[in-house]
Order: sequence, then C-alpha cells, then structure tokens
Amino acid sequence: MTSPPLPTPTLHTSRLRLRPFEEADSDDLFALQSDATVLRYWDSPPWTDRARADLFVTQSRELAEEGLGARLAVERAADGAFIGWCTLNSWNPVFRSASLGYCFGEAVWGNGFATEAARAVLEWAYDTLDLNRVQAEADTRNIASARVLEKLGFVREGTLREDCVVEGVVSDSWVYGLLRRDWRPPSG
Repeated sequence: MTSPPLPTPTLHTSRLRLRPFEEADSDDLFALQSDATVLRYWDSPPWTDRARADLFVTQSRELAEEGLGARLAVERAADGAFIGWCTLNSWNPVFRSASLGYCFGEAVWGNGFATEAARAVLEWAYDTLDLNRVQAEADTRNIASARVLEKLGFVREGTLREDCVVEGVVSDSWVYGLLRRDWRPPSG
C-alpha cells in the first residue's frame, strides 16, 4: 500500500529557511556527509563517493512522493548558506507516528540551529500530519544531540545496546519520544 504524496514544505524561522532539496545542494551535502568529525556518531561511515549526494537528493524527493516523510535542506536566512538538513521520516498515519533526524556542519554547532530547525519541522508535523508520537535516536556519546532533543521536549525512553557497528566501532543509542500531549509549540 502506497501512501499519498506528502509535499515537502518550505518553513521559515527567524534565522533559517528549510526547503526541499535541489540538485544544486549536492556539493554542499557531500561536504557535510563526508566530514568525519560531523559523522563520528552517525550510524554509517562518512561518504567517500560523490554520487551518494545525488542519490540522497533523489531519495529526498522520493520520500515525499511515496508519502513517507519530508527531508529538508537547512540554510541560514541571512546569507542562504547551506548548513545542514532535517528530516521527518517513517511517517505512519495509522499509528500517527514518525521519526526525526538532523545533521549540521561543525562550523554552526553551538548556535541553536539544530534546535530551531527541528522545532520548525515538529511544528509543521504536529499541525499537518495529526501525529501522536515522534521518535528520535542519538548515539549515547553524542551529548550535544541529546541536549537538542531534550530542549525540544523529548523524553529519553531507553537504550538500544550495541545497535550500531560502524567501521568496527560498536555503539549504543538512546531512544527518545515526544508525545503530542507533551509538545510545546513555539509561542508567538
């Protein structure tokens, strides 16, 4: 059973523009996803093949066409610079659930961009998709990502023990959940 298409929104915050991926994003995307520092807690190794970026952009469009979620490029509103991406995927309209993910370049870490972008995606998702639950995972070593999720109201629900093995390194992941009744949309 195929879900109806889910058009990828364009969202605006005070400092960011979140929009559908375009082919022109491939170079910036490859630079982000091939950065070993950025991906040190990721569930796959850094990209080494430039074609992965083109595939990612194509898969972002397919995610929307298949009605499974939305993956958005994130750029600074001030200068239009690509700084990362945010996704809501695994949308299940029957269970009223989805998963949240994001990835940002090291140069913008510590500025609240991940929290701001994820909050915009969550606001859109709760308003548009009648969600009851959003789930997210973070490597237990990635304290910064855990803080982002907790700032958004996610509750740590458990640990997936040794759920990832990347280039021989075994790691655990925390599972977080955000229920509709606990969601606090931005005021104003």
